[in-house]
Formats: sequence, C-alpha cells, structure tokens
Amino acid sequence: MSNEKPFSAACERNREPILGVLREAFADRRDVLEIGSGTGQHAAYFATRMPWLRWQTSDRAENLPGIRAWLAEANLANTPAPLRLDVAQTPWPVSACDAVFSANTLHIMSWAEVEALFAGMGRVLAPGGVLAIYGPFNIDGRFTSDSNEAFDRALRAAAPHRGIRDARDVDALAARHGLHLIADHALPANNRCRVWRR
Repeated sequence: MSNEKPFSAACERNREPILGVLREAFADRRDVLEIGSGTGQHAAYFATRMPWLRWQTSDRAENLPGIRAWLAEANLANTPAPLRLDVAQTPWPVSACDAVFSANTLHIMSWAEVEALFAGMGRVLAPGGVLAIYGPFNIDGRFTSDSNEAFDRALRAAAPHRGIRDARDVDALAARHGLHLIADHALPANNRCRVWRR
C-alpha cells in the first residue's frame, strides 16, 4: 500500500458483513451513489465484488485525493471519479440514481445535515430506489451496548453536534421523504445496516 492512500482499520473489519447485506439489497440496482466515501476503501472493495453496479463515490473536498488513490489502484471500469458533495449544499452534483449507500456518517453529521441527507434522497433517489446506511444506532432511546454509550460520549466531547442517532428518529425523517424501512440487519461491533425503499 502506498503512503498516499488513507487507511481505515474499521473499513477492513466491517466490509465483509456490509457486503453480505448490499449483495441482496442492491441485487437489482445499477447506479449507486456513496455519500461520505471517506478513505475510498469501501468503494474499491464493493465495486470489485458487485461489478453490475456503477459505484459513484462522493465526499467533501478534503477526502477526494484519498478516494482517487484507492480507485486508481483498483483500476475498475465501474468507479467514475469521485464527486465533491456536501449534503448541506445544493444542488448536489448527482441528479438521479437508483441506490444510495453511506457508512459511519450519521453520527458524525449534525442533525441538520442528517435532515439534508434525507431531503437529498427525495431529489435524487428514483422511485423504487434503495437507501442503505451502516453504523451505530440507538433503539427506542437506548444504547445497544456499553461500548456504543462510551462512543457516543467521546463523539459529543469532540464535537457537541455529533452523536449516535436513534433509529426511530431516522425512520420518521426517512418517511417524510417517501422512504420506508424494509430491512434492519444487526452486524458485528454493535452496528447495523438499515435499508429503506423509496
């Protein structure tokens, strides 16, 4: 691995369980927008193993060089250049897609940004389109583990706008934009991959 490429150990650990969910959720999809692609590791891994998908990465400007490095090494035909996308800024650089994926973003964003992400689904996700989001969620106002509670404290200490979101609140927000929960997968390390359909 070159020194130019950022690396996330968490991506290496969680990619296989997430892939198991996405193979099913995106089996009949064609154009995926990944929001908050981070290092680019997930994109390189998933696009290799799901070659029927056009996997469009996106993130804020500061993360694009790392994503480009991962995609350049993977050298895949189904991964176009990453797009600069801030969920709170409109218009988005994508007009339409039939699937969206995001990992470990909702607890980093402010709630206003989470709202902006779901509002964006109402604009770009095609009818019948699928949204899959991976990360920690609270259930009915409660942490699902002591480690998630500690993680939430650390998030809020670093930046008060951050924190683990409650599944019920996210589902209500999704419903306002025409998205209904169709699957909720418990994955390792007290994370979940939740899937909605528009």
